[in-house]
Amino acid sequence: MIKVVYCITKKQGLTDQDFFNYWKNIHGPVGARIPGLRRLVQNHRIAIAEDQRQPDYDGVAELWFDDISALLAARRSPEWKASTLDESNFIDHQKVAYLITYEEIILDTPR
Repeated sequence: MIKVVYCITKKQGLTDQDFFNYWKNIHGPVGARIPGLRRLVQNHRIAIAEDQRQPDYDGVAELWFDDISALLAARRSPEWKASTLDESNFIDHQKVAYLITYEEIILDTPR
């Protein structure tokens, strides 16, 4: 399996609550319709008052596909296009990171 990883930042003017609500409840179902998508994970930023380091992004999206061919086919779909168009409603496209990756599991059991 491979995955597409997007690190995203909320659009200026949105509260955290509005951003996370839109991403999960409006955009999430749009993205979930992408053909060939095996898994869709949203990682929502949490605020930790004691943490001295400020987060670089507001969230990370993971889109899992069987292989590169499935990803490329998905990118040609109307569902992918609809998802991409919807991003302008809540994402600041000037503050996004993107990569395609596969996992190398180092530890997968509780200690």
